[in-house]
Amino acid sequence: QEALRELQHPAAEIPAVQVVGTNGKGSIACFLHHALMAAGLRSGLTISPHLLSWCERIRVNERLITIEELRCLLQTLQPVVTTCRLTPFEHLLCAAMVHFEAERPDWLVLEAGLGGRLDATTAHPHRRLIAVGSIGLDHREHLGATLEEIAAEKAAAIPPGSHVVSAAQPPEVQRVLERSAAAMHASLRWVEPLANDWTLGLPGVLQRSNAAVAWAALEWIGRDINTEITVDAIRKGFAAARWPGRLQWMQWHGRPVRVDGAHNPPAAAALANERCRWLAADQAQIWVLAIQAHKQAPEMLKHLLQPNDLAWIV
Repeated sequence: QEALRELQHPAAEIPAVQVVGTNGKGSIACFLHHALMAAGLRSGLTISPHLLSWCERIRVNERLITIEELRCLLQTLQPVVTTCRLTPFEHLLCAAMVHFEAERPDWLVLEAGLGGRLDATTAHPHRRLIAVGSIGLDHREHLGATLEEIAAEKAAAIPPGSHVVSAAQPPEVQRVLERSAAAMHASLRWVEPLANDWTLGLPGVLQRSNAAVAWAALEWIGRDINTEITVDAIRKGFAAARWPGRLQWMQWHGRPVRVDGAHNPPAAAALANERCRWLAADQAQIWVLAIQAHKQAPEMLKHLLQPNDLAWIV
């Protein structure tokens, strides 16, 4: 907040939907971004993390910030970084806001990092809409040891008088969200997964829940700006959505490889659920797994591995 004040509050007047949660944030943000574009609105998107290039983190419609633009922005912001002792994530968020101020999109889609209460995206003052992805046990070293503590950190991003959209959550998470929304006099809407007649550009059963959150958020945006965002536009946007590294088929040396970024036990359970869609029940799976030391590797492996599977841990 101090850094954004120093920068004269870039993009502060542009309304934003902030996407918080443990899993599904990137997918929800992707659905929102593509549907806003399909509805004829200009969407500014910032995500975390990136897959191949830092430039993926800042884009307006289809155009990613160029490496030259990003380098120039990061260098220009260096005095503020030093004065305010910003983290790299905060540095990038400031760069995104300065870029959005110059580009003036109609709406911002802000994917939170690991938290909510202390997340850099929460410094944006015009977050009237909060989209909540699935909340589970992850980043416990920062957010707390229990689901309630983690949910409270994420729910603390809810601003007064805002609107919150969430798919089904574990009971303890649901209670925290309901309590936090009530305390902030925010409205809260629970949504069911989209029906099978919706074509989604992102594979996986769980995407129907992520898309439902995005759909309810888009309905609210349409009412808020008094511009109809039609169901046809939303369907077109959702079908066009693409997000690399989510249950993505690739070829490696002539072999089919399924690539995914499941990085905690709930995500591993969801990935294990998808296995029946590409393998017969009795067929062995070869896994190539890279898991950071502070993650819950044994619990993740219990979800993923079946008898006769082969796992390479790299």
